[in-house]
Amino acid sequence: MNSYDFRGKRVLITGASMGIGERFARILAARGAKLILVARSKDKLEALARELGDAAVIAEDLAAPGSAERVLAQVRALGLTVDVLVNNAGFGKYGSFDDVPLDELRSMVDLNVRSLVEMTHEFMPMLVANRGGVIQVASTAAFQPVPYMAVYGASKAFVLSFSEALWAEYRPRGVRVLALCPGATETPFFARAGEAAAFGAKASPDAVVALGLDAFSAGRASVIHGAGNNMVAAINRLFPRAMVAKISARLMQPKPALPAVAS
Repeated sequence: MNSYDFRGKRVLITGASMGIGERFARILAARGAKLILVARSKDKLEALARELGDAAVIAEDLAAPGSAERVLAQVRALGLTVDVLVNNAGFGKYGSFDDVPLDELRSMVDLNVRSLVEMTHEFMPMLVANRGGVIQVASTAAFQPVPYMAVYGASKAFVLSFSEALWAEYRPRGVRVLALCPGATETPFFARAGEAAAFGAKASPDAVVALGLDAFSAGRASVIHGAGNNMVAAINRLFPRAMVAKISARLMQPKPALPAVAS
């Protein structure tokens, strides 16, 4: 595939109000893309749109049933078409499986998996017609079981497998599909997931986005950010999955609280 020029292309970004999604918006705007920003917070989206200029705003809770259909309807009502879809919206939660409320686990599956599949399905005809593509934000958590973040890790493993399958299916039709797999990144993700979910030094979101856009332009199926993360993903493939799960459990298990020190 030839390299992809984002100038003048219409890019829809989910989870665009903060973190990696916001950085996608800023970097793509600087590259000349026209944006559709999607997230729950209308005020944050409108403030970002005013700053970036040529951007449409759609306030939608993507974890809610029917959200993908509503986003597509609003895009059509604006008279717009989408060249590239960036499915970035998602969240995780650190803790023992039975300590995390079931409603939160359902919301995680709905946002990280169901909404991503539905958004991809709803917009794929546009992406095919425009010979564009989709960037799915996965995670290095996709490459091994993640005890104490079991549902999050499983959801990102789904995103990776799903994206690589679509890459092979749609590549002959001129459509790019990329799974972008960052490790710990300096974003508000950990405000919800918990700082204990971070493993290793946090990367710059700008560096993650730049790598993703370069990999998308090159027509790659997936890309992992960071040499250390690439090494860990490669090593994980060499050992039995049960062994990897045990090692992950030791690394991710909650740390005992430090004893109080009298002042």
